[in-house]
Amino acid sequence: MTTNADESFVPNLDWHHCVACGDHVHAERWSFGMRLCRPCGEALARETRKSWTVVPMHKSNYFLCTDKRDLVGINNKGGLVK
Repeated sequence: MTTNADESFVPNLDWHHCVACGDHVHAERWSFGMRLCRPCGEALARETRKSWTVVPMHKSNYFLCTDKRDLVGINNKGGLVK
């Protein structure tokens, strides 16, 4: 019995449409809850990352900072300076 490698590979041709631009979104990506195509998802992630930053605390852990006012004096050897 001989099998052709191309015959054994059947691609999943189920596609959905991106909710932002209408481009194609693969069914596996859609099943994970991602309703955006890759370029739109990347653009959204870049825009979202602009609103927060991770800040190291002095002799402590890291702090997820979402408010710019919290950064004032945050690494001043543990004391908040305002």
